[in-house]
Amino acid sequence: MAQAQDARVQTVRLHGHDRAYVKVGKGPALLLIHGIGSRHETWLPVIDELAKTHTVIAPDLLGHGQSAKPRADYSIGGYANGMRDLLTVLGVERVTVVGHSLGGGVAMQFAYQFPQRTERIVLVGTGGLGPEVNPIIPLCTVAGSNMTLAAVTSKPVRRLGVPLLRLLQKSGLPMTADLEQLAIVYNDLGSRAAREAFRHVLRAIVDWRGQIVTMNDRAYLTEFIPTLVVWGEDDTVIPVKHAYAAQDKLPHARVEVFKDAGHFPHAEQPELFVETLSQFLADTQPARFDPRRWNRVMKQGTRAVFETVPDQDEVIGVRLYKDGTAH
Repeated sequence: MAQAQDARVQTVRLHGHDRAYVKVGKGPALLLIHGIGSRHETWLPVIDELAKTHTVIAPDLLGHGQSAKPRADYSIGGYANGMRDLLTVLGVERVTVVGHSLGGGVAMQFAYQFPQRTERIVLVGTGGLGPEVNPIIPLCTVAGSNMTLAAVTSKPVRRLGVPLLRLLQKSGLPMTADLEQLAIVYNDLGSRAAREAFRHVLRAIVDWRGQIVTMNDRAYLTEFIPTLVVWGEDDTVIPVKHAYAAQDKLPHARVEVFKDAGHFPHAEQPELFVETLSQFLADTQPARFDPRRWNRVMKQGTRAVFETVPDQDEVIGVRLYKDGTAH
């Protein structure tokens, strides 16, 4: 699949800080949120195809890419607020929110904070389903890691490290599936501002024992919103067992595991990703927010019973079962 041709980066100033994004296509809106240390370019292999039928918005999160990197709130909730504010400025009211890795946590938080603006949720190799994560990531949060990170991302080291990571990925050896994409993240950390933002984000989501942010306690609320989970079978960052766990924690969701893909299935197998996402979009109705039901379910702390009305355009909730059928 060809890289996006018309994904021109634009910038908007929000709360005194520049936010970079691309916005292409027409139709229902898709918000694509990248992972930690990444940028909107991770979505370039799929943007053109998705833009044929949808308005695609792919931002650089604060502290990433071409967006500003201030001393600021880099929490999951802060990022969800930033996505709401960006959509508001762009005049987009409702979206299907697609999040990769850290972006999956942001997507879930966005849906939790702003259910009235969320049509569907798509989680790609997402954080928040368990504590396990590649052990290198928690090491970046311990005392002294800042100096170590600065040393290993210095220009001379990166000149050797980036080509080496890409060479190892091409070797096909075990545990190398993600090295091409991780080389991009690694190269971006050559900037001190990027490293500082990276560590701020890490401290908000990870400690020495692994992930500390979880969606499990609020997973029942996603029964109001059609949900798709996509994972690479060879993910070396967040283990694929989290995808299978999602079938229990999000029992209404559709779960798709891509063989021969790692932590970036949308970049490694873009044709399959677009096909999978497009089928999910075609099979499901956008969620319709009912504040009374939302409030009732939160008070009960239990899963809601979905209700529909005769007119399919007025579906209030859609339950999507493991076999992919909507009821």
